[in-house]
Amino acid sequence: MSTLLQRLGRASFRNRWTVVGIWVLVLAGVVAAVLLRGLSFDDRFTIPGSESQQALDRLAEVSPAAAGASAQVVFVAPDGQSVTDPAFAAAITQSITAMGQVADVGAVLDPFQTRAVSPDGRAALANVQYDVDNTRLADDALQQMQDAAAPAADAGLTVDVGGNAFQLTSVTVGPLEFIGVAVAVLVLAVALGSLLAAGMNLLTALVGVAVGLAGFLAVGSFTTLSSSAPTLALMIGLAVGIDYTLFILTRHRTQLAAGGDPEESAGRAVGTAGSAVVFAGLTVVVALAGLSVVGVPFLTVMGLGAAGTVVVAVAVALTLVPALMGLAGERLTPRPGSRAARLEAASAGGGRSLGVRWAALVTAKPWLTVLVVLAGLLVVALPAAKLELALPDNGTAAEGSAQRETYDAVDEFFGPGLNGPLVVLLDGVDPATGQDAANTVAAAIGGTPGLLPGSTTGGLDDVLYAAPQQVGDTTWIIQVIPGSGPQDEATRTLVGDIRDLAPQLEQQTGGTLAVTGLTAVAIDVSSTLGAALLPFGLVVVGLSVVLLLLVFRSVLVPVKAALGFVLSVVAAFGAVVAVFQWGWLIDLVGVSSTGPVVSLMPIILIAVLFGLAMDYEVFLVSRMREAYVHGASPREAVVEGMRHAARVVTAAALIMFSVFASFLTIDEPVVKSIALGLAVGVLADAFLVRMTLVPAVLVLLGRSAWWLPRWAEKVLPDLDVEGAKLDAGAVPPPRGAHEAPEGQPGTLTAVVHPGDRPGAHEAQGSRP
Repeated sequence: MSTLLQRLGRASFRNRWTVVGIWVLVLAGVVAAVLLRGLSFDDRFTIPGSESQQALDRLAEVSPAAAGASAQVVFVAPDGQSVTDPAFAAAITQSITAMGQVADVGAVLDPFQTRAVSPDGRAALANVQYDVDNTRLADDALQQMQDAAAPAADAGLTVDVGGNAFQLTSVTVGPLEFIGVAVAVLVLAVALGSLLAAGMNLLTALVGVAVGLAGFLAVGSFTTLSSSAPTLALMIGLAVGIDYTLFILTRHRTQLAAGGDPEESAGRAVGTAGSAVVFAGLTVVVALAGLSVVGVPFLTVMGLGAAGTVVVAVAVALTLVPALMGLAGERLTPRPGSRAARLEAASAGGGRSLGVRWAALVTAKPWLTVLVVLAGLLVVALPAAKLELALPDNGTAAEGSAQRETYDAVDEFFGPGLNGPLVVLLDGVDPATGQDAANTVAAAIGGTPGLLPGSTTGGLDDVLYAAPQQVGDTTWIIQVIPGSGPQDEATRTLVGDIRDLAPQLEQQTGGTLAVTGLTAVAIDVSSTLGAALLPFGLVVVGLSVVLLLLVFRSVLVPVKAALGFVLSVVAAFGAVVAVFQWGWLIDLVGVSSTGPVVSLMPIILIAVLFGLAMDYEVFLVSRMREAYVHGASPREAVVEGMRHAARVVTAAALIMFSVFASFLTIDEPVVKSIALGLAVGVLADAFLVRMTLVPAVLVLLGRSAWWLPRWAEKVLPDLDVEGAKLDAGAVPPPRGAHEAPEGQPGTLTAVVHPGDRPGAHEAQGSRP
């Protein structure tokens, strides 16, 4: 592979204007496709085939209005007064009439007729039923409803408009999210010691993100696409795009500093560092594409879209980067005596760089290092044992928003259950006995309906009341109001209890029974995602271990890499639980309330963090293996790997952390929790696992770290990620001898394949 990629790099270098032109045309093409197709997002979390979704689809067939979006309008009188006062009651009635005239509204339930008045008389609740679901509501539907309720507000009542019709699920990326890009520029300038190199790095990353994201949006217009999906693709595409370019560009500048020819250096950088980039990118793609095994359509689209941006980032790194190297020519060579020259000299072996000093520190007493790191990560991971999952609702909306104010008002005056009602669909009953059948179901679930909120006699636990309503000749719905909130465990238990009761009720009524509604759908989605977590992790980790086995031709290195990832991901889970569930540092992160973590977070975090962790693993350990196969002892190989790659991994981790941390400014809880988990996970994995734990473990393992059974040595293809074949013809130096700086003519190298006996060098001829 290294030979093929070297040819690609040199070809891109020589035909630089052609390569640049092709990428410009590709970018223009995908942007034009997006403009022609337009953008349309669907932020409903659904799982086709689940009981709740099938029932909701059936309800939409029988009565589109009953399956449409619903809104809640809460009228609150000043302290010491009541909404039943004549002036207030008249204003509420006038508002109800106006609300019924709003576009797409099918019905408005008058709170005085439904007795939806709080026990203290201060609040009245009007339910609004739309004829369409929330994805088809007008963009200004919330404002229209607020305008219609103006008479009540003018009379002195506080009016809050919310409900599932206006649930905040879309994601808006603003200028604050690009703080991470600014930090990335600063880190690149420091790491590379050159504004030209830093600008080239950022430019190629932005091109890759633009092409990948626009292509994703263009293709995504043909399927269901959530607004969170492009945000995830943007985060991942920007992070890996910067990293992959940084890895290749750093290798190129090191070789130029050693006197290498620019074209030869570009080809060699793509052949060696580019090989690591290909496999690092492949592990990210495998992890993200693995989201499809969960069987949730919106998650599949999200994962494949982000994986597509990673593929584009790899393609940009392998072609556009060497093309820009050709345009820059000798100008990328660090000037003698400059800080950049000193950095490259240290990376090439001309001094004790920070990476070398750190390697010496953590490997001086490797057992102590291992124990300290393990203890620290496990302490951070402890809260992960209390992880609770749920989908976001208006209770997690930003404080002060209309949705959040309405949610809190309903909770305060009418109880939490009205924020998450359940719908029981009774279908296929005899029209002549349908009323009796529906009453039987309502009584079994919630007893005798009473005032709101009220008590029940009989029925299931945690039910305030259950009220039947006919929606078709043979179809009825029973609205069930729990005594608990939509994200409470008691509500999940109630859904299960109703489903357990269903067979008995079906025998009594002759119809079919199913629990649905947005709350039930959210519970089913969370249950499905939670159940898929372990098999998904096993599939992703298993496939990636196989890939790393091919890359490093070692049994223990891939296993060690996977176990290190497990430590990083549980530490990230622990941080998310501490903030989002326990409320630690809640103000600093900008979380408006505590509660269960969004169900999408664990699976997406595993997919993305695993890919990024393997990036660091490949970047760092590939340089260690390169030193080992060129004759260094195991300890020397660890030091040399840290000398060459520590600066790159450090810069990459800081860049990714800044990119992810900048997305904490988004109010959407899905993105916020994922961003926090990724930011913590990146820091833990890069600095504690890859740059501290890995060197210590490899020193402890010694030569056994690179052991591979002889039968596997013969069966597995030699992918030559370390670029040994690029050094064909060298005379082997003694064991432990260090390679001269790359790019310097006459370098002597030797190749030692893992699994060979010590000293069994495979000599090759001199490099041109």
